[in-house]
Amino acid sequence: MKSPQVLTVIIVAVVFALIGYFIAGPIGVEPATVAVSVFIGALLAPFISKKEEVEGSKSDEVKTLYVGNLPYRANEASVRSLFSEYGNVHSVRLMKDKHTGKRRGFGFVEMNVADSEAAISALNDTEFQQRTLKVREAKDRPERTDEAVSS
Repeated sequence: MKSPQVLTVIIVAVVFALIGYFIAGPIGVEPATVAVSVFIGALLAPFISKKEEVEGSKSDEVKTLYVGNLPYRANEASVRSLFSEYGNVHSVRLMKDKHTGKRRGFGFVEMNVADSEAAISALNDTEFQQRTLKVREAKDRPERTDEAVSS
């Protein structure tokens, strides 16, 4: 948590504690107890919500799919549109030749794990812009050595 956010949390906690202190008096509850309880609760609330967000994001795991035999005229938008019929598409990267800038006919699509299997089974060996696609789970990229980088 960045320091401006921490300062904001502390200020909000103090404000809530003061409100709790003044409301508790007329109700007949010990104002100091209410103020301390509200202050502690306001301090802990952002941390509890952050933990729930992290746990919830685990279900959004992403799988990278290799898409081969793409037409050279295909662009990221058309590939995204095709794959989005089968689930949430996180990103599309179509590979280009580093010297000419022309597309190389393959790319990678990142999708939710749950959606990726449906996309693979539905799109592998199907025709897209007059080319038969090859769709499969992408292999992990091998570690590059210094020799591979220099050549």
